[in-house]
Amino acid sequence: MLDDRHLLRMSDDVGLFEHACGAIPRREHGYCLDDAARGLVVLSREQDLTPQLSRVQETLFAFTAHAHEHGRFRNRLGYDRRWQDAPGLGDWWGRALWGLGSTAAHAGRAWLRAEARLLFDAGARRRSPDLRAMVFAALGAAEVLTRFPADEPARALLGAAVTTIGPVPPGRDWPWPEPRLAYANAAVAEVLVAAGALLPDPDALADGLRALDWLADRQTREDRLSVVPTGGWAPSQSPPGFDQQPIEVAALAAACARAHAVTGDARWTSTVELARAWFLGTNDAGVPLLDQDTGGCGDGLRADGVNRNQGAESTLAMLATFQVSRRIGTGALTGAGAA
Repeated sequence: MLDDRHLLRMSDDVGLFEHACGAIPRREHGYCLDDAARGLVVLSREQDLTPQLSRVQETLFAFTAHAHEHGRFRNRLGYDRRWQDAPGLGDWWGRALWGLGSTAAHAGRAWLRAEARLLFDAGARRRSPDLRAMVFAALGAAEVLTRFPADEPARALLGAAVTTIGPVPPGRDWPWPEPRLAYANAAVAEVLVAAGALLPDPDALADGLRALDWLADRQTREDRLSVVPTGGWAPSQSPPGFDQQPIEVAALAAACARAHAVTGDARWTSTVELARAWFLGTNDAGVPLLDQDTGGCGDGLRADGVNRNQGAESTLAMLATFQVSRRIGTGALTGAGAA
């Protein structure tokens, strides 16, 4: 069962508030498409939404549609309902396609799936020069292909993302396609694993599994996760590092769940459970990020504890991780992907 308390608190009839002071939404900072898309990913996995959450899902879809213009998307909307940026192809474009692809594949209502697929198709014909944007978009394409295996825009987008990522270097020293680890790193490996299974592309699958195995090992320390901090990691750096972000943990959980679904290898499930435990206090600071009183999640893990603010991104990352953990435990996971 999805704990919707903080998700509902952060929602209104426009979208999701981006930031919070403690558990109180900060209306002055407005909304962003990134969070609407993350919300669509999480809500698409819940087949028995309450009436309240069904309304949130519709609102987030409408927000995404409103942000769209000729395959590009705006990201930031002020509380005054005025857009603060121009349509573009940044991370928010990729996340929009991730949310739309997840909705098109898994939403419980047929009309919402149909509308989401049309909007996904419009955005999927674009290409971003940014690697992370292509990775996020490709996760949406992977979800579309789980339901519509012959969907050509989705197949082309997923293949283009594999090309953008490029080959994974051999060896164990730095088997990663970038010179340093940045953010939501495991999503890069997840795209390769998804492409390997769905296109299919055996080389991409082998590269993705090898990179993910290395990344999971590098982010595990004394039987707990110690993930890449906000500043990233160069080859010479190693745990611990702060601030650690919930999206990093969620991405790792989702990628390992995907690897488990594709390979059937039970070893991937242990990292999923470490990710869940990270939110509950098995982490470098030894404190939970989940606020049991509010249902929200702290915005980051610091050396001295938790950032008390409970923004939309962090809460959705926690909810996504708990979903993945729950579903991998029942064998019911259909699509991975961290919010």
